[in-house]
Amino acid sequence: MPNIVPHLKLTHEGARLMLDAAIAKAQAMGVPQCIAVVDDGGHLLAFARMDGAKVLSVDSSLRKAMTAASSRVPTGNVGAGTDLKLGLATEGKFVNLKGGVPIVVNGHVIGGIGVGSGTGEQDLECAQAGLAALAAARG
Repeated sequence: MPNIVPHLKLTHEGARLMLDAAIAKAQAMGVPQCIAVVDDGGHLLAFARMDGAKVLSVDSSLRKAMTAASSRVPTGNVGAGTDLKLGLATEGKFVNLKGGVPIVVNGHVIGGIGVGSGTGEQDLECAQAGLAALAAARG
């Protein structure tokens, strides 16, 4: 087994591309959103709180992005009871609300995008628009 491996990294430009696409989707839907994009370690790369987005969604969108990057699966699918235990164990960093999606490139999770302020389905739709923009830019 090698001592080091190559590592894909989400750049600020990639994060901004995703952020802009998610904002455009939210505008088209008429739903102001908070949108966070994090790297694979859960560190914030890009964020926007659109005019009219809910203030508490600032925190939830970031937590959704962090949860998706860390767990490597979309948020909102953990069973009742387990989600509360994970939330407590991570001091509130783990959230089980729809709208967080891991960013996967060539089978590697390079970050997460989290959206909050609409319904869970609206949040997820905006997050997926961000993912689609990054995929399209990569060709």
